Amino acid sequence: MKNNKVKTALLNNEQTYGSWITLANPLIPEIMAEAGFDWLCIDMEHSSIELSDVLNLILSIENNNMVPLVRVGENNSNLIKRVMDAGACGVIVPNINSHDDAKAAVDAVRYSPNGTRGVGLYRAQGFGKKFQEYLDWLENQSIVIAQIEHIDAVRNIDEIFTTPGIDAFIVGPYDLSGSLGKPGKFEDKEVQQAINIILEAGEKHGITAGFHSVSSDPSEALLYKKKGFKLLGFSLDSIFLGDAAISALQKLKNDG
Repeated sequence: MKNNKVKTALLNNEQTYGSWITLANPLIPEIMAEAGFDWLCIDMEHSSIELSDVLNLILSIENNNMVPLVRVGENNSNLIKRVMDAGACGVIVPNINSHDDAKAAVDAVRYSPNGTRGVGLYRAQGFGKKFQEYLDWLENQSIVIAQIEHIDAVRNIDEIFTTPGIDAFIVGPYDLSGSLGKPGKFEDKEVQQAINIILEAGEKHGITAGFHSVSSDPSEALLYKKKGFKLLGFSLDSIFLGDAAISALQKLKNDG
């Protein structure tokens, strides 16, 4: 089993850079690998990516020396089990609003006695040949990231961040602002106050801070990097593609 370089970075509170995959073609990670991302997250929550697409995307990410993470569509033990069995190195779990939510996510990744995940023999376990090796890897190298995206989570942030097995958190800025009745207004004082509460709680409990900056302009991502967000998600495949095409064609037309 390969050492999970992102897990090592989380343990040492080191900076990592990743992006989001929303297009199911396995050539996408291969193209994006040239940028030097540490990890890519396969998005099953806000895309048309299905479970049948995940394996090929994981293989592509791995083959290009990046760490494959999967944002599952819900805190569902069966779905988490299946993406982990396919070889995901970790999961980002949405809508973690309480200790019980956080514990359910961890339990779905880990086997007994540290979790409740059912044992199967698929790709992650070397189709049965590397089960013991995978068991050791799972306890020491797997990643569980809690997505904090509702004001209820902010109110319960200490109990979430003291849940054993939570390695990091990532702020979902759109849903967080929406839960405050201010969708997309990231600079609003109340939204920024909520983000700061989350960030301070992460520092207090030693939980690595993550943020997904959707824009392909790095200026926003740089602001969050300077605030201390070490697990930094930078834009996503379709936005990189669209923005690059629009910008290039506009320049071509204007020069004409």
